Amino acid sequence: MRIAQVLWPKQPRNFQITLGVSVLMLLVYGVADALWTWSPKRGLGLAFGILAALAFVFEMGYPARRPSAVPLFTAKNWVQAHVYLGVVALLAVVIHSGFTWPRGDFGWWLLLLSAWTTLTGLLGVWLQKWIPATLAEGLQIEALYERIPFLIEQLVKEADALVTDSSDVLERFYRQEVRDQLARLAPSWGFLLDVRGGRERALEPFRRMIGFVDAPESGKVEDLMSIYTEKLELDAQYSLQGMLRKWLWLHVPAAGLLMGLLVIHVFTWVWY
Repeated sequence: MRIAQVLWPKQPRNFQITLGVSVLMLLVYGVADALWTWSPKRGLGLAFGILAALAFVFEMGYPARRPSAVPLFTAKNWVQAHVYLGVVALLAVVIHSGFTWPRGDFGWWLLLLSAWTTLTGLLGVWLQKWIPATLAEGLQIEALYERIPFLIEQLVKEADALVTDSSDVLERFYRQEVRDQLARLAPSWGFLLDVRGGRERALEPFRRMIGFVDAPESGKVEDLMSIYTEKLELDAQYSLQGMLRKWLWLHVPAAGLLMGLLVIHVFTWVWY
């Protein structure tokens, strides 16, 4: 149910407009291709190429949207335009080529970078909707990304103090099975699909240890388990917040390279 909620567009009207424009573009191509020989260098083939180029140029204006968000008035409008116009731009590229594979390396680079930039952009949209909802619903701990390593250090100090003057059994368990894992961040892609994944397995040794200590120390084991649970949640926070940050490295450099190649492509077309 939550997957459907995340995938459903926040602005259905914009989605419907984009779908309608895409269908219209395909109809125009279908009619033109049936009546005339399609060529990317002239007529509607050239027009779709110009449309794609202008759309990508507009897309590159997204980082400059703040603080005034001109000319779309709000940052929300910019996001919507950036997402949906990117899809239209990719479709225009495909139609511009007449749904044929590129003939040279340069054409392949343009096509692959257009597809990569668009698809990684859509991936970013999904991550930005999915991850905050996952963190809010699945975790009790909230933490800023930059502070998580410091918070891990504080948990280790708290656990060290807790097991001080404990029995040899509990101290040996802590030193051999807990402390190293507690002190080390363990980011994982698995948190993306299951934010609580592996938690029960990780806490099982603590539950077993309760049977090996006397009653006064069982409370220490439970406190130690609570500390370790908090650490697991910090692992999830660090992993998912890190994905949101690192996703840009998949999208932005490719978009910059695409614009550079697009400038060369337009220049050579005008020059020759």
